[in-house]
Amino acid sequence: MESVVSELEGTLVKDPDPFSYFMLVAFEASGLVRFALLLILWPIIRLLDMFGMGDAGLRLAIFVAFAGVHESEIESVARAVLPKFYMDDLDMEAWKVFSSYDRRVVVTKTPRVMVERFLKEHLRADEVIGSELVVNRFGFATGFTRNEAGSIADRVSMLFEDNQPDMGLGRIPSGSSFLSLCREQSHPPFMTNQDRDRQLLRPLPVIFHDGRLVKRPLPSTALLIILWIPFGILLAITRIAMGLLLPMWLIPYVSRLFGGKIIVKGKPPPPASGSNSGVLFVCTHRTLMDPVVLSTVLQRSIPAVTYSISRFSEILSPIPTVRLTRIRHVDAEKIKRELAKGDLAVCPEGTTCREPFLLRFSALFAELTDRIVPVAMNYRVGFFHATTARGWKGLDPIFFFMNPRPVYEVTFLNQLPVEATCSAGKSPHDVANYVQRILAATLGFECTNFTRKDKYRVLAGNDGIVSYTSFLDQMKKVVTNFNPFIH
Repeated sequence: MESVVSELEGTLVKDPDPFSYFMLVAFEASGLVRFALLLILWPIIRLLDMFGMGDAGLRLAIFVAFAGVHESEIESVARAVLPKFYMDDLDMEAWKVFSSYDRRVVVTKTPRVMVERFLKEHLRADEVIGSELVVNRFGFATGFTRNEAGSIADRVSMLFEDNQPDMGLGRIPSGSSFLSLCREQSHPPFMTNQDRDRQLLRPLPVIFHDGRLVKRPLPSTALLIILWIPFGILLAITRIAMGLLLPMWLIPYVSRLFGGKIIVKGKPPPPASGSNSGVLFVCTHRTLMDPVVLSTVLQRSIPAVTYSISRFSEILSPIPTVRLTRIRHVDAEKIKRELAKGDLAVCPEGTTCREPFLLRFSALFAELTDRIVPVAMNYRVGFFHATTARGWKGLDPIFFFMNPRPVYEVTFLNQLPVEATCSAGKSPHDVANYVQRILAATLGFECTNFTRKDKYRVLAGNDGIVSYTSFLDQMKKVVTNFNPFIH
């Protein structure tokens, strides 16, 4: 069995400086005050590094980011937030070399808890060697770390006992002592051994992630975020007030003055007439703003069925909301009553997904009407995500409108022909799968068979039903290029 030992910082991930990941922990686990304090200390950390005292700077960053934070909160951030940013920074050439070996070990200078989940479950690492956070008896991190069993080189040596690792991956300037233990060494830029190409694996994608920040907070980005927040709060209040006070037809024109933009493609259907039941707009679910944007584009108020938005978001909503119970027959009656009154919007995924994937569509909508208009919705924001699973959901609309230039793309597809509906003998699941596929194709997304329960099980770390590793190992079975699924 051939083995490889690789550095994480500057090798498997491109950035050799882990400071931005400590900033993420500070923001997501503690909030803006700790985030700002760590940024203020960044010049000192950089000076220590320049004068050859990088270890002292690293310990200072770790102390400020973690001191007083509960261990469960740190694990939550490491599970739900950090993997997305590590994956975005992944060096694919280093990954190709790393993945071609049978036994894979990663060495990191950050606390192991930050990276272990990402490395083992997305990069298939077998072992992770890093420092350990010291936690007091109440479960709070002290901000200090310890290196178990001596230096990194000693721990690598103990891990392999009398054997030598076949390959060591690391930066030349880093002077990583473990590299001298390896039979061969490789440094960036990496060249993939063509003889080993047949063994290359694909890193398992990050489908579900959480957190408010869109971009990794490098010092310059973090400074912009801090400076923008006071203006962003005022802008959010102004935008929300406009949505509540102005007539629907006027909002698209006024929103442009405040940086918002809506791109509309396709031709929406006319309003429901008195002789017909309403149209059911079946939308992809990117943020809680999807039905509001739909109503803005149609220039009329379209009620939306919801599952779990906060009461505060319902109060701020400029459109009527119909809260569902997740009891099938009760929800079916509610939707039928609303369709009898007029048009209605529904997001069959049941929860948002930030990545270019669509979750499995609930088939309930297909049972209730044949007047189905698929609507492909997507969005772009600069600073803040509009939905979160970990934080207070009542802040979701505030964070969305705090973005300097939020952009929404709305694409109306043609109403489903009768032969594609349940009236032609199609099963509700077939109809739901068909709508999922054509919406995914429109957006350039991939269909999955994952559900709302899968998302929250992953983000909450509840491995009692299915471990996350085995969950992700099913990717080849459940991610497809627009092929139908069996529900």
